[in-house]
Amino acid sequence: MIDAHQHFWRLDRGDYRWLTPALGAIHRDFMPEDLEPSLADTGIARTILVQATDTDGETEFLLGLAAETPFVAGVVGWVDLESRRSPARIRELARRPDFVGVRPMIQDLEDPEWMLRSDLEAALEVLVELDLAFEALVRPIHLPHLRAFLDRHPGLSVVIDHAAKPVVASRVRPWSGFTSWREHMEGIARDSSACCKLSGLATEAESGWTAADLRPYVDVLLESFGPRRLVWGSDWPVVLLAGGYRRWWEATAALLGDLPREDRLAVLGENAAGLYGLTERDIG
Repeated sequence: MIDAHQHFWRLDRGDYRWLTPALGAIHRDFMPEDLEPSLADTGIARTILVQATDTDGETEFLLGLAAETPFVAGVVGWVDLESRRSPARIRELARRPDFVGVRPMIQDLEDPEWMLRSDLEAALEVLVELDLAFEALVRPIHLPHLRAFLDRHPGLSVVIDHAAKPVVASRVRPWSGFTSWREHMEGIARDSSACCKLSGLATEAESGWTAADLRPYVDVLLESFGPRRLVWGSDWPVVLLAGGYRRWWEATAALLGDLPREDRLAVLGENAAGLYGLTERDIG
């Protein structure tokens, strides 16, 4: 099994602008030894380490950790895709055995149509050429533009992080945007080859959430993308703000419990291995 979305950070690096003391439990260093107990507890063998800030230094930091951490199977880093040097930078990073993809922090950019900029084209062409993943860190407001982006780049291997972060409201107070989110996700699944991460939903829920609160969203993902295009991730350590690793893992088991065993295994590891081009050496 593979956790396809986790982070490490060290505060003294100084480039996590979003990581303030207001975030309480996650405003501290998180390194490989902090994650190991949760992996052992849940039987997860490997992880995909994902960037958490938009600097080249972050990417180098993560690649350095991956080189010395046996359970990290791949790194999704950050590259300045607007830069004229981005194609060369991507090629340089692709020579590192752990580098498997790029994640621009689209959710934090002012322009919701940023992904449609023409000056990204050269970098995106290199991602297609090298079969590297493009992680779409988006919110529901970005989904119409993501659909246009996917139409424009059918050969790009795209995975939508955290199901585009829908607002997971309680059963007694449904989210007003649910119908629009569902229609866009269904359209993306129907009209493109994009995958979607089954991650981050607990963080978008109210405190005291249950698996039942998450089920309408997971059902949409299963019905639209199917179990062969969903990739499970913990979003650790951010998930500590929403009950922790074990709680999300147990909720996942409940939400996927009706699927055939082979489909559960696909969501929990096989799909990630295919998406990121992991070898037997990578996944153990």
